[in-house]
Amino acid sequence: MSDFSLHERLIADTHVIADLALCRALLMNDARFAWLILVPRRAGVVEVGDLDDPDQARLWQEATQLGGALKAALDGDKLNLATLGNQVPQLHMHVIVRYRDDAAWPGPVWGVGTPEPYQARAVEEWRARIERLAAPLMTE
Repeated sequence: MSDFSLHERLIADTHVIADLALCRALLMNDARFAWLILVPRRAGVVEVGDLDDPDQARLWQEATQLGGALKAALDGDKLNLATLGNQVPQLHMHVIVRYRDDAAWPGPVWGVGTPEPYQARAVEEWRARIERLAAPLMTE
């Protein structure tokens, strides 16, 4: 994992929240949505298939368990999980809790309206929330 680094676009658009056993959890800097991004801490990974089988399973486990816990904690209506990589080639998974009354419903969240950046205090609140919810996922 020593060669791992985040793509410049992820650095610019997110806040680092926590390191799970496999992934670095990032908070998308748009307070309109409960939107995390999980990035496997493996160098040179572009597609899910570039991960070995245990890491593929771990990525799915981290996304579904953290996403499910976050959806329950925030009383969300739907959980969206997606890997696209059209603008950022580094493998990353979007984990988004959705609400029927959010700014993008029922469409995707990307490219909708003007992002509302988080204040520093809110980012710290997210870190604390994710550390609580993701505690079982932080060790291999």
